[in-house]
Amino acid sequence: MHPPRRRRTVRRLWTAVVAAMALPLTMLSTGSTPAQAATVQCSVDYKTNDWGSGFTADLTITNRGTDVIDGWTLTYGYAGNQKLSNGWNGTWSQSGQSVTVKDAGYNGRIAAGAAVTTGAQFTYSGSNAAPTDFAINGTSCTGAHQPPITVLTSPAAGAVYSQGDAVPLAATAAAADSATISKVEFYDNTTLLGTDTTAPYSLSASSLTVGSHSLLAKAYDSLGASAESTPVGITVASGPAVVASQTQLPVQQAKSASYDVKLSTQPSSDVTVTTARASGNSGLSVTDGASLTFTPSNWNTAQKVTITAAASGTGAATFESTATGHAKASVTATQIAATKAYDARFLELYGKITNPANGYFSPEGIPYHSVETLIVEAPDHGHETTSEAYSYLLWLQAMYGKVSGDWSKFNGAWEIMEKYMIPTHADQPTNSFYNASKPATYAPELDTPNEYPAKLDTSVSVGSDPIAGELKSAYGTDDIYGMHWLQDVDNVYGYGNSPGKCEAGPTDTGPSYINTFQRGAQESVWETVPQPTCDQFKYGGRNGYLDLFTGDASYAKQWKFTNAPDADARAVQAAYWADKWADEQGKGSQISATVAKAAKMGDYLRYAMYDKYFKKVGNCVGASSCPAGTGKDASFYLLSWYYAWGGATDTSAGWAWRIGSSHAHGGYQNPMAAYALSNYADLKPKSATGQADWAKSLERQVEFYRWLQSSEGAIAGGATNSWAGRYATPPAGKSTFYGMYYDQQPVYHDPPSNQWFGFQAWSMERVAEYYQQTGNAAAKAVLDKWVDWALSETTVNPDGTFRIPATLQWSGQPDTWNASSPGANNGLHVTVTDYTNDVGVAAAYAKTLTYYADRSGDTQAATTAKALLDGMWDNYQDDLGIAVPENRADYNRFDDAVYIPSGWTGTMPNGDAISSSSTFESIRSFYEDDPAWSKIEAYLAGGAVPSFTYHRFWAQADIALAMGSYAELLE
Repeated sequence: MHPPRRRRTVRRLWTAVVAAMALPLTMLSTGSTPAQAATVQCSVDYKTNDWGSGFTADLTITNRGTDVIDGWTLTYGYAGNQKLSNGWNGTWSQSGQSVTVKDAGYNGRIAAGAAVTTGAQFTYSGSNAAPTDFAINGTSCTGAHQPPITVLTSPAAGAVYSQGDAVPLAATAAAADSATISKVEFYDNTTLLGTDTTAPYSLSASSLTVGSHSLLAKAYDSLGASAESTPVGITVASGPAVVASQTQLPVQQAKSASYDVKLSTQPSSDVTVTTARASGNSGLSVTDGASLTFTPSNWNTAQKVTITAAASGTGAATFESTATGHAKASVTATQIAATKAYDARFLELYGKITNPANGYFSPEGIPYHSVETLIVEAPDHGHETTSEAYSYLLWLQAMYGKVSGDWSKFNGAWEIMEKYMIPTHADQPTNSFYNASKPATYAPELDTPNEYPAKLDTSVSVGSDPIAGELKSAYGTDDIYGMHWLQDVDNVYGYGNSPGKCEAGPTDTGPSYINTFQRGAQESVWETVPQPTCDQFKYGGRNGYLDLFTGDASYAKQWKFTNAPDADARAVQAAYWADKWADEQGKGSQISATVAKAAKMGDYLRYAMYDKYFKKVGNCVGASSCPAGTGKDASFYLLSWYYAWGGATDTSAGWAWRIGSSHAHGGYQNPMAAYALSNYADLKPKSATGQADWAKSLERQVEFYRWLQSSEGAIAGGATNSWAGRYATPPAGKSTFYGMYYDQQPVYHDPPSNQWFGFQAWSMERVAEYYQQTGNAAAKAVLDKWVDWALSETTVNPDGTFRIPATLQWSGQPDTWNASSPGANNGLHVTVTDYTNDVGVAAAYAKTLTYYADRSGDTQAATTAKALLDGMWDNYQDDLGIAVPENRADYNRFDDAVYIPSGWTGTMPNGDAISSSSTFESIRSFYEDDPAWSKIEAYLAGGAVPSFTYHRFWAQADIALAMGSYAELLE
C-alpha cells in the first residue's frame, strides 16, 4: 500500500511524494554489498522431503565471510545410491556419488551475510544418509550450527482456564551439534512470564488476564543459538467455564461428527453439562453426549458430543454446552453436502483462523497482518494490519455465509472495517475546504531517499477533479469513503491515532493509523520512517515528520490518508460473491445494506484511475509542459498504486487536497470488481458517471493484461503517466499503452515491484473469476496463455509437496498498444529465477486454476489445483493453520541506515532518537523485547540465516477460500 502525503503551510494544496504503498505480503527486499571475491567462508544447510523411493533436497548456501562470493560452485557427495533426476536454481550434475552444482548466473553473487538457495530431486533405494561435507569453489564449508528445537507441550491449543487458576506451561527443548540447553523462557505474546534452567522445563502462570493469550517457549543453547516454539493460543475466562475443543464443526449429510467438552477448573462436586441446539439448522441434532457428568476427578478428561446431520439440507446451527455456575461453550456445526470434503476443509481452517485464542485478531476483532510479531515486509511489524487484511476478512466471511447460510459474520466484518479502517469525519475534518479545480500542489518524486525533502512547486499546473462534485451530490458528504492502508493495531509505535483521535499517544489502547513509505520508488521498507496520519507535531522533530518529506518554508498541523486500491477493489469483489451466494439462498435482503456500502466504496475508488495531479493522460512529459486535465481526460481507467487525501487539522485553516497516482501495476487490476460495479445491479454506484467509468475500466483493464503479456505468458509490470514520478523524459523507444509508458517495475524498485509471482496469481485469479462468470473471450485468451506458462513452471512431487515460481526476471518490452491489432510481444520475456512452496501464493494460484478450469474444461488446470490444495493440506498443517518455514536472509537489513538529513533530530513516541545515525532497528527498539529477537542478533553477528514459520492472515484466508472455491466449482 502506500504512504500518505504531507502538507504545506496555509494553503490547501497538497504535495505528493511517491507513496510506495505496502508491498504485498511476501515481497522481501535483500541487500548486497559489492566487493571483490576473497577467501570463501561459507556454510551449507541441507534439508530433504523424503517419500521412501525419492526425495527433494533444498540447500541454502550462506556467505559467512566479509567479502562477496562472485560466482559459486558447490560440491558434495552421497554415501548411497542417490541418483539425480533434475535440479533448479543452478546447473546440477552427478558423477558417481559426487554432485556438482554451478550457480545459475542470476544467483551467482552472494553478498556478505546473504544466502542463496538451490535444490534438486533424486531417486534412491535403501538408506538415504545426508551428506556431511560441502565445499564452495573448492573451500570446505562448515555446517551452520542449528538452533535448538523447542516445543510447547502444555497448555493444549484452545484450552480455557479460569482467571486465577494456574496455567501449566511446559516445553521440551533439544540442542544440536553437541550443544546443551542453557535455559527456556516462557512468553505471553512478547511479555516474558518466566524462565527455567533445568529440564523438565515448566512454569506455572496464575496472573494471566481474562481474554485470549498467545503462549510460546524459547530455548537457548550453550553455543548462543536460540529458537522459539510455535505459538499456542489459550483463553482465560472470568470464572469456571465449559470448554469445547473447537468452535466450528463440519457435518456431512447423513453423517455424524464429534467434538470434545470438559471443564476449565476442578469443581468441588459433580457437574452436569447439557448440550442442545440453541439456534439454526434443524437438520442438525445431538445424538450422543447431550448430558455429560464431570466429577472432581475427571473434570479435565474430555468427553464427546456427537452431532448428526439429516440426509438432506445444508446450513449452520449453534450448539451450546451449559452447566450451572459455568460459562457456556458454543460450537457452530454446519451441515454440508455429502460430497463436499473441501467445504469441510474450509470450515476447519475457518475455525482455526477465527478462534480468538489462535492470535489472528485483536480484542476489537481486527485481523493482524500475522500471528507472529517479528515480521518485516510491507508492514514492518506483525501486529500492524493493512486494508488488504480487512478485504480478505470480508471475502472469508462471504465464503462462510455461502457454506453455512449465516450472513451476520459478513455484515459484522464490514462494520469492523468501517469502524476502524475508513476514516471518520473527525479524522478528515476539513474536506469541505477542498477545491476541485485545484486539487493539490505539485512536488516531484525523487529517485532515492537521500534526495528528500522534495520542494513544492506552485508554478506547475494541476488539473481539475471531475468526480468530487458528483460524489458529494450522490452521498451528501465531502468525506472520502475508502480504507486507509496501514494500521498499528496494538499501538506499538505509540502515536495513538485511533479513529476519531489525533496523536493520543502511547497510552491509547485503540488501533492507530500510521504510515511508512514516503520517499520515492527506491525507499525500501528497511529505509522508512514511521509517521502518524494526523501530525500535531507532538512526535518527530520541530515540524513533526513533515520536513523529512517536503521542503516548505513553514509547516501546518495536518491529517492525511492513503488508499490501497487493490484492497478496496477486493472488498467490492467479496461483496459481489456474497450477494450472489446470499441471493441463491434467498437471503439477499440480509446483506443488501452492506452491498450498497460496497458500491459506495467502488464509487470513490475511481480516484485511483487518475493521474496524480490530474494531468492529461498520454505522452505526458515535463512537469510544466504536460497539460493539466480538464475532466475525464486525466483518467487512464486503470487501478493505480494509490489515491490519497488530506488537509489541515485546524478547521478554520481552510485547505484540503486530493491526489491520484500516475502508476498502474498489472498486479493491482481487478476486472471482477470492474464487472460488478458496471454490470451488476446491486453494486451500481449512485454517482452520475460511476457505472460508465467502471464499464470503460473493465474494457481497459483486460486490454492492459493483453498488452503486458510476455511471449511466454506471464504478465509484466505496468505503465506510468509520469516517468520517474516527475513527468521526466522516458528512455528513447519506450513502448506505450494509450500514451502511458511501459515500466517493468512501476512504483517501487527495492525490491523490483514485479518480481514476485504472487502478483501474477492474485491478478490472474480475478481475471479467471471474470471469465468464469461471463465467458469473456478476451479474458480467456489471456488466461489460456498464462495458465500454460504457469503450469510449465510448476512441479508437484510424489509426496504431494510442490514448487511454484517465486521470483521473476524480465527483459525487453511489449509492443506499443494497438487496440485493433495487438502486437505479439515477441520482445518481452520472463524467466523464473527461483521457486517456492509458499502456501498463500499457491492458494491464490489454485483458485486461478479452479475458476479457469470450471469454465474452460481444462483438465490439467483442474488436476493441478487439486494437487496444490491436497499437497498443502497433507504436508503443511499445524495447530494454527497451514504454513511452511521461510529462510529470511533479508533480515540482515535490520541494521540498515535510515536516511535522515544532517542536523535533523527528533524522537519516536517511545523516546527512540531520530537522527542522521538512525537505523531501521534503532527507531524500532521495541523489537529488542520480541521473543524472536535473539535470532536476529545472532544472524547480524554472523550466525545462520534465521528461519520463521509465519501465519499471515491473508494467506490463511486465501487457503481457506481456495478450498471453498474448489468445493463449489470442481468437487
